[in-house]
Amino acid sequence: MRAAVVRAFGGPEKVEIVETEVPEPGVRQVRIKVSAAGLNPVDRAVRSGAFGGEGQQLGFGFDVAGTVDATGAESTWHVGDAVVAVAHGLVRPLGTHAEYVVVETDAAAAAPTSVDAVAAATLPLNALTAAQALDLLELESGQSLLVTGAAGAVGGYAVQLAARRGIAVTALAREGDEEFVRSVGASSFTSGAVAAGSFDAVLDAGVLGPTTLEWVRDGGAFVALIPGTAPDPARGVRTAAVESSADGSRLAELVRLVDEGALTLRVAARYPLVEVAKAHAHLEEGGVRGRIVLVP
Repeated sequence: MRAAVVRAFGGPEKVEIVETEVPEPGVRQVRIKVSAAGLNPVDRAVRSGAFGGEGQQLGFGFDVAGTVDATGAESTWHVGDAVVAVAHGLVRPLGTHAEYVVVETDAAAAAPTSVDAVAAATLPLNALTAAQALDLLELESGQSLLVTGAAGAVGGYAVQLAARRGIAVTALAREGDEEFVRSVGASSFTSGAVAAGSFDAVLDAGVLGPTTLEWVRDGGAFVALIPGTAPDPARGVRTAAVESSADGSRLAELVRLVDEGALTLRVAARYPLVEVAKAHAHLEEGGVRGRIVLVP
């Protein structure tokens, strides 16, 4: 099968397509014939060597939408099931940017029936990350939340999911994104300065950094998007960084919201797998709204 990998760290030009063996599922695993897979900023970090693995072949891709084509022992899935899933592991020889991928049984959920595989592939990693970040914040209905990078993939899901919980969401994004973030649930919008202590919580989906902690009221909560980057607690503010984990049950809840029309999926662009280096170059340009998707 064909798969996208990196064997020497660097820019988009370092991404390669290789021919490799089709992986076999083990106990409580399934193999998915990939229909579509999202390209995320974490793939850029893998390519640049942020997670190590020098001298190894590293695979790309965490989101997948496709069809179960083989199952290991003790799997709850059947051949032919349409699924979405997250394949975790930062330093591994193969990811979802391939024609086939093996994932844990409990990392998968039945695919949405209301959208195609390309749109569905934008859901798993980013929506799960947003949901798990909101869990860390522990906000109640009526409390206030500022989401930075609110028009990005994780930020956009966070706005939608928080608004569904009755949280008053202020979106921090570029001026041209105001219409979108309001359309998915933001009650307020800003593209500029934020007063200190204005919010019960901040979700720094835009990775603006520790200075955003100042925007949380005393005793509030703060969540960073990248593991290991949460600032030290101050003024009684709880701080944490979300470490997204595969969770098929939670993913199934998000799929249900998609099929109910309660979650908006956004495809920024689609590329054939063989043009994965071009897709990386597109991501490198910045300003992507939604997710770039690769199709084998």
